[in-house]
Amino acid sequence: MNIKVLGGCCKNCDILVSLIKEVLKELGKTDEIEKIVDFVKIARYGVMKTPALVIDEKVIFSGRMADKKELMEILSK
Repeated sequence: MNIKVLGGCCKNCDILVSLIKEVLKELGKTDEIEKIVDFVKIARYGVMKTPALVIDEKVIFSGRMADKKELMEILSK
């Protein structure tokens, strides 16, 4: 699974990365997380608001945070 968090150096982006790492660990997965901060690259995904979560090049959500339960559902697939 290719996981990317899109967003600048905002607090919510950092929190999202931490939550994803936590969920992956609980699921026993070792997928890497890439944080994209380049706004040109972010715009290529059609994302206008961050943070955003991209899995396997598909935007899952943008402009909001996800809680641990939602991330568990998303990442367990």
